[in-house]
Amino acid sequence: MKFGTVGTSMITDQFIQSTKLVDGLELAAVYSRNFDKGVEFAKKYAVETVFTNLEQMASSDDIEAVYVASPNSLHYEQCKVFLEHGKHVLCEKPITVTSVQVKELLTLAQQNHVIYMEAIIMLHLPARLLLKEAIRKIGRITTARFDYSQLSSKYKSYLSGEVPNIFNPKFATGCLMDLGVYCVYPALDFFGLPEKITAAAGFLTTGADGFGNSIFSYEDKQVNLSYSKTGQSRIGSEILGDKGTIVIDSISKLTGIRIIWNDSTQETVVGENPKDSAMSGEARSFYNYITNRSRYEGEYQYACKLAVQVSEAMETIREQAEIKFG
Repeated sequence: MKFGTVGTSMITDQFIQSTKLVDGLELAAVYSRNFDKGVEFAKKYAVETVFTNLEQMASSDDIEAVYVASPNSLHYEQCKVFLEHGKHVLCEKPITVTSVQVKELLTLAQQNHVIYMEAIIMLHLPARLLLKEAIRKIGRITTARFDYSQLSSKYKSYLSGEVPNIFNPKFATGCLMDLGVYCVYPALDFFGLPEKITAAAGFLTTGADGFGNSIFSYEDKQVNLSYSKTGQSRIGSEILGDKGTIVIDSISKLTGIRIIWNDSTQETVVGENPKDSAMSGEARSFYNYITNRSRYEGEYQYACKLAVQVSEAMETIREQAEIKFG
């Protein structure tokens, strides 16, 4: 299956590398607003077809599917173009800015008999099922803490007076949209919809949220989410049961997972996993959903449902924390 890419950032490089681990996927075209930049990017992968016009790319027979990794504010419009032309779309998180947009594009994809899904690493890893099994083993859970705090590579530029895209609200970016989404996904996947969401954020001078916290309150538990692009976490995430505690080094890649039982003995659940390998899970699911829809229909529909729920939860968090774009 031939696919194209939209975006020439590091995440696109990582995704392309991950597709080499999935039989059946072939990079056939790239898109960039700047032709020279597109050519330079394409050369790395011996690709000759470069587009600077999305409509032309979407109507081309050179590709059947596309991976979209542009700024968040462009996801909706760009994905819509490809879906309207009958192309399958894998879009980087967050899939759109609003839940209304997600629902609209999922309906469009259904009407045109194509796949539209969010690229979220943890949902497509074997480690996810192993973690769910471990959750059932640690007894009654009353508290969980999911953290993704990573000092941004663009933070120094921000401190020097620049406004990197990731800290520019007009691109619908910021800490919640970039990192917090990785905490919202496991909270809803593992524990379902909360009864209440409470959230707050800290803002940079650009107006973007640089760090934040949310509490997902359930009848029998609280799940605390923390995320930051202005500092580096060193202790990972935890799920606390009355029989033991699950420690997760990386909530986004589900690596370094272990159970520490109440008697202090430990049980390894999942070790390490390079990012290229981790991203191959979402690429493989994308390919499977397209090429064997009947077999993977239930899995795909769950991913669609969860994408909507996550988007709705993110909207609630933004409202609570007064995070605004534009």
